[in-house]
Amino acid sequence: MFSKETYIERRRVLKERVGEGLLLFLGNTETGMNYADNAYHFRQDSTFLYYFASDYSGLAAIIDIDEDKEIIFGNELTIDDIVWTGVQPTIKENSERVGIGITRPMSELAIYLKAAQAKKQTIHFLPPYRGEHRVWLQELLGIHPSEQDSAVSVKFIKAVVSQRNYKSAEEIEQIEEAVNVSVDMHCAAMRAVRPGTTEAEIVSVVQAEAAKHNFGLSFPIIATINGQTLHNHAYGTTPLKDGQMFLLDSGCENAMHYAGDLTTTMPVGKSFTTQQREVCNILRRAHLSALGAIKPGVEYREVHRIVLTEIAKGMVDLGLMKGDPAEAAVAGAACMFLPHGLGHMMGLDVHDMENFGEVYVGYEEGRVKSPLFGWKSLRLAKALEPGFVFTVEPGIYFIPDLMDKWQAEKQFTDFICYDKLSAWRNFGGIRNEEDYYVFDGGARRLGKYKPMSPEEIEEEHNK
Repeated sequence: MFSKETYIERRRVLKERVGEGLLLFLGNTETGMNYADNAYHFRQDSTFLYYFASDYSGLAAIIDIDEDKEIIFGNELTIDDIVWTGVQPTIKENSERVGIGITRPMSELAIYLKAAQAKKQTIHFLPPYRGEHRVWLQELLGIHPSEQDSAVSVKFIKAVVSQRNYKSAEEIEQIEEAVNVSVDMHCAAMRAVRPGTTEAEIVSVVQAEAAKHNFGLSFPIIATINGQTLHNHAYGTTPLKDGQMFLLDSGCENAMHYAGDLTTTMPVGKSFTTQQREVCNILRRAHLSALGAIKPGVEYREVHRIVLTEIAKGMVDLGLMKGDPAEAAVAGAACMFLPHGLGHMMGLDVHDMENFGEVYVGYEEGRVKSPLFGWKSLRLAKALEPGFVFTVEPGIYFIPDLMDKWQAEKQFTDFICYDKLSAWRNFGGIRNEEDYYVFDGGARRLGKYKPMSPEEIEEEHNK
């Protein structure tokens, strides 16, 4: 954890920005996988970690701005618990480490909130993303789960986002630690992929690299020869073949739960085929065009447009598109080949604060998401500012169902050469990703370098 002063200052700023009322924080609890004592891996709520650092199940917290009180609620371990868990720091000890001197049993949380409601005090809470939190909020505040999304505190959301969006120097150190191990995970996969291996075997190699550091995964691993499926979490046991490509999208989170997120597309055989190399080089140019554009003040939607334009240029060169690439990007025609956004914020969450809603994290006040296919998937659109940490992850995909749908609907016939696409139906998809940080003077990659060009990937692959 960081110093006590870091957490005291974070809470001070939060209280100042919200201004009044009571802030309610619900920590995460153990969730049974198939019975209560056989639980999924515990992961604390990221906002709870940000302000209170306590990485234990069964906690809640209140910051009562009006009464100038900060309280952690939870039940201390009993001897029955200690038999199974061993001796752990007490809630009181953990709370004092972050500058909070008041702790109470969990049974007193409802009593405190009932008294606040009786005083007509404003109770601010954040959007719940777990079913048990919706039930808990109903018990605590009497708000039906169906009404909770409209009852969340937008003021609270904006105040948290206004802090967590800007990473401090000590947070950057933590993120780089996670990214460095994530690079090791990808390099291990590049060296392990061979004809005859399986997706499942490569996943085991990637997980082992994180486990060496006692790091967890920041999200379920995507490891597939079907790169055209953006989030493919099914790992096959069919032997891989020469001529195929293998896409790995994976990252770890370090001991403090800061995330890394990288993607590499690699050949299964010794090298990419001629067709694959052509597309890889288009993607590399698109990636470099993004890196050349990111700096403070530049809107990320503009960087996305630049990348789409570069991909459209490449598709024109391949004979798969026609017309003005810049127009194809703006109109959405190029989204045939890049149907997702260029990147997202990253920090304690791999998609930082996405539980609050993308528009609060990645869009300016009053701006709405585009309704256009592809463009509507842009998670980060606003102007980049010093302190932002985000991913740069362009991809090029050939998705047969999307090709067939758009061709049947005669969409973008001024831009897309459907008669030439049939030869590419089985190409799959590629994506390469890095993590970047914006500072006053520009932007820089976080962590050590990961092979990115086709030649670099092949060199690492053939070690």
